[in-house]
Amino acid sequence: MSGNATDVTELKRQAAEQAVEHVRSGMVVGLGTGSTAKFAVEAIGRKLENGELSDIVGIPTSIQTRDLARSVGISLTTLNERPAIDLTIDGADEIDPKGNLVKGGGGALLWEKIVATASRQLFIVADESKLVTRLGESFPLPVEVIGFGWSTHEAPLRELGADPALRLDAAGQPYVTDEGHYLIDCRFPDGIADLETVHDTIGIRPGVVETGLFLNMSPEVIVGRSKGV
Repeated sequence: MSGNATDVTELKRQAAEQAVEHVRSGMVVGLGTGSTAKFAVEAIGRKLENGELSDIVGIPTSIQTRDLARSVGISLTTLNERPAIDLTIDGADEIDPKGNLVKGGGGALLWEKIVATASRQLFIVADESKLVTRLGESFPLPVEVIGFGWSTHEAPLRELGADPALRLDAAGQPYVTDEGHYLIDCRFPDGIADLETVHDTIGIRPGVVETGLFLNMSPEVIVGRSKGV
């Protein structure tokens, strides 16, 4: 594969559409966020339109996905109304050999993790570039924090081996999530050696809402590859 944008887009589409084959009529479906999950939402919309699926209700993991789902004809509900999700299809920024994930590049990690945890089945769709031997190798770990005192987390993050940076928007202001929080992107030059320790040490700090480490969720991983899914 040449690795150009068209190739990668097609690999993402292939993975997403294969995951949608597992969706059945009558399901409550978690709708992920990001460039690969977008293809899954669109594929579900097409199946509803042509009659292959019916009675699907979706639970979106971001405002962006909510708007997309509505535009393709997917009826939506909330976790409060339907707290048990049959199947969720989402993407990932990194996937290790054990199925552990880094997520949050699209800024939706909190809602994504809540939805994933409430799901009976979790399908992760990605192109082959997202496969790594160690998480943190190629993508920073996002940490969602409340805005008050966000900089107090920088020194503890450095003690864990991270190079933390507050995520900014296009205007140079702090990026704000759908829940009104900030994101600190943490680069680990050598990857994350001890996932559980990093997750627990960061997560216990007052003001930290969640990390982008999705551990021990046993997802079904579908990868679009240059030689086939």
